[in-house]
Amino acid sequence: MIKIINATYLTQKVIQLEFSDHSWGEYDLQPLIDKQSELVIPLQNETYFSGFFLELGALCWKNGLELSGGSIHKKLHDQGKLNFAAQAA
Repeated sequence: MIKIINATYLTQKVIQLEFSDHSWGEYDLQPLIDKQSELVIPLQNETYFSGFFLELGALCWKNGLELSGGSIHKKLHDQGKLNFAAQAA
């Protein structure tokens, strides 16, 4: 199971995520926020958005919104936005 092991706020609605398989990518949450579902509406506020935290490998906010590391990893992979750290020789 792929988990998020580190998350860094970049700009606007973009978070850089590092995964347990040593891959990483920049995840833009604006398309999710644009859907205007009840749990994502608070993310429009930049201060609230930047208050994310990791719990059991998922990206979370205090209102109960949880995005699994595996699903984000798949989305980034499918979009060609997943990067892998160079391995030491």
